[in-house]
Amino acid sequence: MRLASSLSLADLEAAARSRLPPSIFGYVSGGSEDQASLVANRAAFQRWRFLTRPLVDVSVRSQATSLFGVSYTSPIGIAPMGVSGLCCFDGDVALARAAAQAGVPSVLSAASTIPLERVMREAPGTWYQAYLPAQPAVIDPLLNRLGAAGVGVLVVTVDVQIASTRENELRNGFSLPLRLTPRLMLGGAARPRWLAGTFLRTLYRQGIPRFENFTATRGGRIITAAKGDHRAGRAAMTWEDIRRIRDRWPGRLLIKGILRPEDAVAAQRIGADGIFVSNHGGRQLDGAVAPLDVLPAIVAAAPGLTVLLDGGVRRGTDVLKALALGAHAVFMGRPAMYGLAAGGYAGVARALSLLRHEIDVDLALLGCPDVRELGIDWLARYEPLS
Repeated sequence: MRLASSLSLADLEAAARSRLPPSIFGYVSGGSEDQASLVANRAAFQRWRFLTRPLVDVSVRSQATSLFGVSYTSPIGIAPMGVSGLCCFDGDVALARAAAQAGVPSVLSAASTIPLERVMREAPGTWYQAYLPAQPAVIDPLLNRLGAAGVGVLVVTVDVQIASTRENELRNGFSLPLRLTPRLMLGGAARPRWLAGTFLRTLYRQGIPRFENFTATRGGRIITAAKGDHRAGRAAMTWEDIRRIRDRWPGRLLIKGILRPEDAVAAQRIGADGIFVSNHGGRQLDGAVAPLDVLPAIVAAAPGLTVLLDGGVRRGTDVLKALALGAHAVFMGRPAMYGLAAGGYAGVARALSLLRHEIDVDLALLGCPDVRELGIDWLARYEPLS
């Protein structure tokens, strides 16, 4: 499928499925255990319907927004997704550059394989997402590295205390560190375009990729455990560690993985600049509440706090519903990775363009000329008949 023929994010997902080895597509698309949270994230958007306003002048429409003093063209962004280099050569750079070119934010995952310094050079303004242990000896050098690289927004993910059980990945022969299982190798051989354009090209140009950005020092190869095990110590993280980071970090600080109003209040009291309402895209605790369902209560509990949302976003209407319920911006992970797999930089640009076009059309049909005018009065709760 040519990118121009992709009419929706679902089309890009289909293209990614056809281009990626099944085990890698399963890693991108799947969730944990029964994938109940993954399903719930999408279902939450269906519980709201729009109240349209006709006879409003919508001949000129705006979806521009501002986050942390920076103006963006649209209230959308690219959420952090690990090892994007498995979807496309130099995937981390492609994601960041496409977002920067579109005038929207993107977040570089700690589980990335291109040094963050290079990403920041090619896409200034990119945010960085951290998985941190409760260890100042690890945290402080990383903060120094981020500052030296010009990172202005630090996103600390707090809902990965330990690794979840992702049964679909195990059944597909996929794991991190990456192991060359028979299923993975056969799947790669069945996708010659991916094999040549991503896998072999990466090996030829860069060798076996490494986890470059978990800490201040270079990590291990993706086929081996990271040096020192980057996951150790996360289960001991508390609000006191976040408070210490706040005291040490001069830039913007966001907490990702908030689902309770009282935790939003705690983040605000500690001096965080914002939060991500998120259940990690359904990839951690299965059965966790959908972010959209708790968004209104969180916004009400922490007035003045910048509230971002990710999880289940697939349409422009999803974005507008989240904004109407109080989110300042909405981030997508999997759709950006689908675009990356379908066409690299151009595929990510296509995903962003599709979503921005839908938002523009949806604003006109809604009767709302500016995303800043959205509020709960544009929505009605929909309760399907049982």
